[in-house]
Amino acid sequence: MSDQSQQSWHGTTILSVRKGNQVVIAGDGQVTLGQTVIKGNARKVRRIGAKQDIIVGFAGATADAFTLLERLEAKLERHPGQTMRACVELAKDWRTDRYLRRLEAMMAVVDRDISLVLTGMGDVLEPEDGIIAIGSGGNYALSAARALIDQDMDAEEIARRSMKIAGEICVYTNGNVTLEKIDEAKDVA
Repeated sequence: MSDQSQQSWHGTTILSVRKGNQVVIAGDGQVTLGQTVIKGNARKVRRIGAKQDIIVGFAGATADAFTLLERLEAKLERHPGQTMRACVELAKDWRTDRYLRRLEAMMAVVDRDISLVLTGMGDVLEPEDGIIAIGSGGNYALSAARALIDQDMDAEEIARRSMKIAGEICVYTNGNVTLEKIDEAKDVA
């Protein structure tokens, strides 16, 4: 086996911050194989759902993440307006299906009301403080966001500053940030 085939993919920091009437997910753009940056502008944050009212950020193997994203969209079609139920149904399948069990990814999923982390172990976790961070730089972004949450900043500013801090510390995180937000005051139909 070559050295390259034994190396693992790294390079994701996904952060979600919920504060006031706003929730955001931010993701960096770096994809790394071993010690080499393969891509600097990957888009790891997406809007999904019939009304594009759910935001998902993913960390892990890209093909695996897209497979899970498609499955989540199918669950949301079956359970419209029920983000928690769709996520629980996906987590059940992810844990019990032989094919899905092999997928290596994590997802942060938010809508107006709820923030969740989904894992291949069947976990559907809602953070106490409204802050989610996953990926190789996730702990750096999480620490920064927790330190900034009580400051006079909105969720978007906290996420941007936290991602900048994570990018300065984690070699698998860059400053090319994609951010999607739901702002209740602006997004109400």
